[in-house]
Amino acid sequence: MKNTKIKNLIYLFLIPCVFHIGLVRAQGKDGLPNIIIIFTDDMGYGDLGIFGNPTIYTPNLDRMAYEGQKWTNFYVAAPVCTPSRAGLMTGRLPVRSGMASNKKRVLFPNSRGGLPPSEISIAKFLKGAGYATGMIGKWHLGHLKEYMPNAHGFDYYYGIPYSNDMDPVGGISYVDALRNPKIDYFNVPLVRNGIEVERPADQNNLTKKYTEEAVGFIDKNKNKPFFLYLAHAMPHVPLFASTEFKGKSRSGIYGDVIEELDWSVGKVLEALKRNGIDEKTLVVFTSDNGPWLIFDEYGGSPGALKGGKGGTYEGGMRVPAIFRWPGKLKQGVVMEMGSTLDLFPTIAGLIHRDMPNDRVYDGYDLKEVMFNQSKSPRSEILYYRDTEVYAIRKGGLKVHFVTQDEYGNEDMTIHHPALVYNLDVDPGEKKNVSKKHPDFIIEMKKRLEEHKATVSPVVNQLEL
Repeated sequence: MKNTKIKNLIYLFLIPCVFHIGLVRAQGKDGLPNIIIIFTDDMGYGDLGIFGNPTIYTPNLDRMAYEGQKWTNFYVAAPVCTPSRAGLMTGRLPVRSGMASNKKRVLFPNSRGGLPPSEISIAKFLKGAGYATGMIGKWHLGHLKEYMPNAHGFDYYYGIPYSNDMDPVGGISYVDALRNPKIDYFNVPLVRNGIEVERPADQNNLTKKYTEEAVGFIDKNKNKPFFLYLAHAMPHVPLFASTEFKGKSRSGIYGDVIEELDWSVGKVLEALKRNGIDEKTLVVFTSDNGPWLIFDEYGGSPGALKGGKGGTYEGGMRVPAIFRWPGKLKQGVVMEMGSTLDLFPTIAGLIHRDMPNDRVYDGYDLKEVMFNQSKSPRSEILYYRDTEVYAIRKGGLKVHFVTQDEYGNEDMTIHHPALVYNLDVDPGEKKNVSKKHPDFIIEMKKRLEEHKATVSPVVNQLEL
């Protein structure tokens, strides 16, 4: 009896201690962690040195990976800009918020829709937890006032409202303007907190300006928890680099652009160290989708993967990803699955706040993978092309029900039987092994129907 009482007392003491240790580890001894998400545009899986590129020099990102984690099986919610960004911001598949369309794949300057005010963004969620929130860069979730970053929980916004190739000026073909770009070919506005400060935006210095703004935001908010979403316009075409980087890379203008983005990351990390908040800050670097292959040397590389932006082969949705949080993350290469859809619930887990329970979420809390490299709670990826699921990955196997060229030829192929690839041994999706896995095809067809039953009709924002 006496021993039982002693054991109970020990448990009563240990349980709160274990919780406190976990809380301190996740938050840091000085309180809530800072969160920085750096999102590039159209960067390919093979564009960084740490991911195998032989001619583009990326020392800051390489070091970031060595100091943190390189994720080799990390995915986005969609293979094009607007739906991918909606998935990141909300933790929900874009079809649930009306941010995906089979008719207009992204939002345009004449679009009337955007991310609905009813959606809860990461910024809105963190603002409610006492965070300072800043968004710098490309938004592309609606250019009207009611959809812009300031309406979705961001205290501060500086950037362009959509892609840097939009608002083209007449007199030159779109393709020629992209291959031989000049600033005045694209009448894209640069906006600060709803006020236009420059038009057309000086894209030669866009990466530099974003970096200066990001460092300024860090300096200003160093004494309180902050969330910074730094969404670069590059390397989306048209490609622009500042004087310091133009002509510097062995890989042409595309390499110049990537190397300037690498410099930018270095400046952000340097600002964290200078302000003494390096160990209080989780930094996640990734891309919104794969490379835009139709632009040849002006587009990036999927590396060993097949396909690129716009499609549901691996190169369209598997992206380079690096996590860094000194003293917190277990350093190394993470081969477990993760997604931008998981960032919202992971952040919620880090600050010990419950996700809203009035809607369907599609992400998982990756905390244990980050801290201990445990098995990921994510075991599958749904490959959406606009509003339809074309493929599903479960474990190492991936089934393609439908395939379609990313751009150009719009003819789709419905496969009977479906294609199956073993991504663990064939990440380039070269060898169809469907004959070996008939049961897997049946299982994934059932899974697809189960998923469809969870998707409710909503107003399509891209078609307004």
